[in-house]
Amino acid sequence: MRAWSVVVPAKRLPLAKTRLTPLPEGLDGPPDAHDRLVLALLADTVAAALASPAVAGVLVVTDDPAAAAEVTRLGARTAPDEPDRGLNPALEHGARATGGTAVAALASDLPALRPEELTAALAAAEAAPRCFVPDAQGTGTTLLTAAGTDLRPAFGTGSAQRHAAGGAVPLTGDWPGLERDVDTPGDLRAVLALGVGPHTAALLGGAARPLG
Repeated sequence: MRAWSVVVPAKRLPLAKTRLTPLPEGLDGPPDAHDRLVLALLADTVAAALASPAVAGVLVVTDDPAAAAEVTRLGARTAPDEPDRGLNPALEHGARATGGTAVAALASDLPALRPEELTAALAAAEAAPRCFVPDAQGTGTTLLTAAGTDLRPAFGTGSAQRHAAGGAVPLTGDWPGLERDVDTPGDLRAVLALGVGPHTAALLGGAARPLG
């Protein structure tokens, strides 16, 4: 199996996940509650990616100091969002910064992701130069891979169709945690039902169970 370089984009915390309101009960009081939740989602995503034996390293593209400090503590590298032109330019920049020939762009809000799910998806991605995993709704993208070719990310609303139209091969498998990103309170309830990583579980208390 290839050794993959994983790139994760992370907006400045106050600008991320603006649709994630109202916050879960118990988090709606502290003024920094939103930022803490976004950071927990990112930390669990990065920790799961780092634990996959298929991953050589994780590079987080961010200009947020708290996000950079947290993922560095976990063992990821960081790079500033020098293009500062949105999500897809940030991912292209990150892909180049890895220096790798097998690069995977991973959504930053996958708190139910298991390392074995990512390992299985990256193994499946050996089948074609560019592949992607659609989200649970089938319209978005949670993982885009490129081996020996440019990443050419087209994330955003309707990205699954754009990635397929651009020649990327859609992948399906038994990886529910990889398919469930978190944009809304409903998404958060769905990942809590799957079981989330320790950072999100610690923040939400008894509403979640740690991975294990």
